[in-house]
Amino acid sequence: MVNPSPKTVSMLTTALDVEAAFYDALGRADAQAVMALWAEDEEIVCVHPGGPRLIGYDLVYNAWKEVLANGGLHIRVLSRSMMSNLSSAVHHVVEQVIVRENGKDHLVNVAATHVFFKTPTGWRLVAHHASPAGQEAAQLTHAVLRSLH
Repeated sequence: MVNPSPKTVSMLTTALDVEAAFYDALGRADAQAVMALWAEDEEIVCVHPGGPRLIGYDLVYNAWKEVLANGGLHIRVLSRSMMSNLSSAVHHVVEQVIVRENGKDHLVNVAATHVFFKTPTGWRLVAHHASPAGQEAAQLTHAVLRSLH
């Protein structure tokens, strides 16, 4: 089976649809499916925690292939803040990532910002920037969620 390219992936009608598909593809360690969600633009930008700023489709794709080479990323979104208009959206999420190291699972908190543009082929990711969030972010998120219930 050939994975979809950005030109053939089904039209995603919201930025939230793209984000959900992004996390699904990461969980399956499918770098091609991840890239099918990105805009076909040489100005796309990706920054992984502690990594350099990567600009351009090829650099971003190669980085995702490297990240996913050891298997899928299991990510749970702890909180999400969204801003949008008719043609762009920005989501800031606090993620809890399960990292397997020496046979043990560790939880790592990550703050990520996703920027989406509406294109002729639907909503697409144009920027992903992630950095360590620390335990405080998770504790604050859990406290806020508890106060809402």
